[in-house]
Amino acid sequence: MTLTTLCYIEKEDSYLMLHRVKKEKDINKDKWIGIGGHFESGESPDDCLLRETYEETGLTLTSFRFRGIVTFQCDGITDYHMCLYTADAFTGTLKECSEGTLEWVKKDAIADLELWEGDLVFFELLKENAPFFCLKLKYEGNVLKEAVLNATPMEILDLVDGEGNPTGKVRERSLVHRYGNRHRTAHVWITRPNAAGSFDVLLQKRAGTKESYPGCHDISSAGHIPAGCGYVESALRELEEELGITATPEDLRFLGFRQVNVRMEFGGKPFRDNEYSAVYLYEKPVDISALTLQESEIESVLWMDYHTCLNGILEGTLKNCIFLEEFELLGHAYATTTAASSQF
Repeated sequence: MTLTTLCYIEKEDSYLMLHRVKKEKDINKDKWIGIGGHFESGESPDDCLLRETYEETGLTLTSFRFRGIVTFQCDGITDYHMCLYTADAFTGTLKECSEGTLEWVKKDAIADLELWEGDLVFFELLKENAPFFCLKLKYEGNVLKEAVLNATPMEILDLVDGEGNPTGKVRERSLVHRYGNRHRTAHVWITRPNAAGSFDVLLQKRAGTKESYPGCHDISSAGHIPAGCGYVESALRELEEELGITATPEDLRFLGFRQVNVRMEFGGKPFRDNEYSAVYLYEKPVDISALTLQESEIESVLWMDYHTCLNGILEGTLKNCIFLEEFELLGHAYATTTAASSQF
C-alpha cells in the first residue's frame, strides 16, 4: 500500500499549483497538481503534509484541514491512497521546486489546466465545502474509467463533437453540466392512438428530489449515455430502469437527432445542458398501472393528448421541461405515418 499526501494551499481566490515538468519518469508528467509526496517511516498524515510542503515550497503551514481520502488507480497502480488537504495560512517565502514549477492559479481557471480528469471531481467537493469524503478514481492511461464517491458510483460521460461523435475525452456527469460540455442522451417517446383521431403521449413527472427540473413533466423516458455505450442500448436501458418496460431494438422507431444548449440555475448552482440527443418512438401497448417506476427519478406518469400537451407547452400552463422543437418532431412523425396509412 502506498500512502501520500496532497495539499492545495489557498491564497485569496487562488490555489498554489505545481506543474510537474522537471522529472522524466513521473506519472504526473506535465500535469498540474497540488503539493505532497510519500509518507516516510513513522510519519502521520499531518507529519508528511508539513514536511513535504516545506521541502517543495519553503512554506510552513500554520492552518490546514484534512478533507478526504482519494484512492488513485492507473495502469497497474492499485493501492495508491492520497490524504487530501487544503491549507489557508502559512509562513515563509516561496522557493523554487525541484519537482516542477510552482504557480498561484485562480480557482476559476483551474479547469483550463492539464489535470487528471478526476481532480475536477474533488475540486468541486472542496468548493462546496463537502464533509470528509472517500473518492476512488480509476484510469486507463489518461482516461477516467471509474469514479466512486462515498461508495456510490458516479456517472462518466463521453464528451462529443458537433455530430455526436465521442472525442476520446470523458467527464463526470455533474461537471458536464457545470461546464456545459456537449454530451449524448437518448429520448424515448411512448404514444398510443386515442378516440379523438389523434394520439396520446405518456409523460413522466420528474421526482421532486431531482437536481434539475424537479416536479416537471418530461419525456416518457430519457437518460444520459454512459461513456463507451451506444444510443439504442441506452434507450432500452432507460425504459427498463425508469418504467420497467422490457423492449428490443426493433421496438424503437428512430425519429432523428436533436441538439440543445441551454443555461439554467437550480439550487443556486449553474446548470448548462448541452445535449446531442437521439430521439425514438415506442408504440407498443403500455398499461401505466402495470409500470414499475424508478422512484428516485419519477414521481408519476400520465397519458395526455398530444395537442393538449402542445398547447400547455406553448401557453406555459403545463409545468414541463420539454423542448418544443423535439415535441413538434414527434407530432410531425405521427402526421407522416397517418398520411402514409391513409393511402392504403
